[in-house]
Amino acid sequence: MTAAKTSPLLLDVKNVTVTFGGLNAVDGARLALEDNQLLGFIGPNGAGKTTLMRAIIGMLTPSSGQIILDGQDISNRRLVDRINLGMALAQQIIKPLKDMTLLDNVALAAGGNKLLSPIKAMIHRSRQHEQDIAHGLLTEVGLADAIYKYPAELPLGFLKRLEVARALARQPKVLLLDEPLAGLSIKEAEDMADLIMGLPCKGRGVILIEHNLSQVRRICKMLYVQNNGRPLAFGATDDVLEKREVQMAYLGKSE
Repeated sequence: MTAAKTSPLLLDVKNVTVTFGGLNAVDGARLALEDNQLLGFIGPNGAGKTTLMRAIIGMLTPSSGQIILDGQDISNRRLVDRINLGMALAQQIIKPLKDMTLLDNVALAAGGNKLLSPIKAMIHRSRQHEQDIAHGLLTEVGLADAIYKYPAELPLGFLKRLEVARALARQPKVLLLDEPLAGLSIKEAEDMADLIMGLPCKGRGVILIEHNLSQVRRICKMLYVQNNGRPLAFGATDDVLEKREVQMAYLGKSE
């Protein structure tokens, strides 16, 4: 009998360390993301979550370790290379192009997925194909009625959805979400979490970096916890949250 074939990981972070001034901001991080998976990533303030995220996407260079994207070692690849190979980041601090409609913001990202030149991407955004992609993505994230509005006209919750749509326009294999629920009301956070829960699909996995533990626990089946820059736990969410060391570090509990 032939053993079942194991699908390759979309992302494999192996013992990644990031050093600043002789101090390890991230020390030996280890996590893995499978196809069609939503992985939660939590940790107290100062745990090095954002630093690791930036190392994964290519905004920072790890001091050591490996980052494997869909079987390819990208540890020494530039940010633009990693994006073109299938990574995207929806950032916590949203910086849309204020003089463009939501439709054009997303169409620009869709055109940029094909063109290395930002200037060519600007021209390309008027192409019908990119407009169609943008319209579909804005509908997917719940902004169908706002496609011709400008970012300044919209509340934070809508801008968070716009940021997700722009990241999706890159057609990523690995989508990183940095604190997408931050600053939202309870109802807005719940609705946004519902949207995020539907983002993983065949050919795409999602890492959710988030402080809202109740929503992370509700929508993420797998969880990675980091504390003081070091990996603390990785596994099924309920099992991880039952670990005493996680409760002490993240929840402030001793029992």
